Amino acid sequence: MSDELLRVGLVSVSDRATQGVYEDQGVPALERWLERALKSPFVAEKRLIADDRATIEKTLIELSDERECHLILTTGGTGPARRDVTPDATLAVATREMPGFGEQMRQVSLAFVPTAILSRQVGVLRERASGASLILNLPGQPKAIQETLEGLRNEDGTVRVRGIFAAVPYCIDLIGGPYIECEPAVVDAFRPKSARRPPR
Repeated sequence: MSDELLRVGLVSVSDRATQGVYEDQGVPALERWLERALKSPFVAEKRLIADDRATIEKTLIELSDERECHLILTTGGTGPARRDVTPDATLAVATREMPGFGEQMRQVSLAFVPTAILSRQVGVLRERASGASLILNLPGQPKAIQETLEGLRNEDGTVRVRGIFAAVPYCIDLIGGPYIECEPAVVDAFRPKSARRPPR
């Protein structure tokens, strides 16, 4: 397993934020959550782009192939409206799908709203000669981003529904990325015993 620094691509897909109608909240929310959740250091490549399929595809390819990000998180553009094309662009640049991520994201959201079934969020891998990127489509709202990544807890602190990030560190291990350690109070990442390292 690699000991290199985790490189994360953070992509906010929003026509109105790109046009300056309002300030982007997606990328700052993602960055704040990662700073809280990760014990391991990381560097973020941040992008704010329009809801345009060709632009999204180009950005994901750049972050994976040129910037060699181990993890790419997108926010926005995952609904059924015609301008919502983030999942379509993500699937177009993928080499393999990781359907469990999309399934679990909708499971988390269904605890709050029945319209979660309208979400088309996907998780995929984009593989290259030097490694691979895990690409995950997240919701657009900061609260929903946190819930999707972190999961839901009962009042006593026990986990009610697991967030998707619990599976991300081991996935990054398996695709040749760096070993990621998380803050258990935020997200209790799971690894098989054979894949665990002693805490730093």
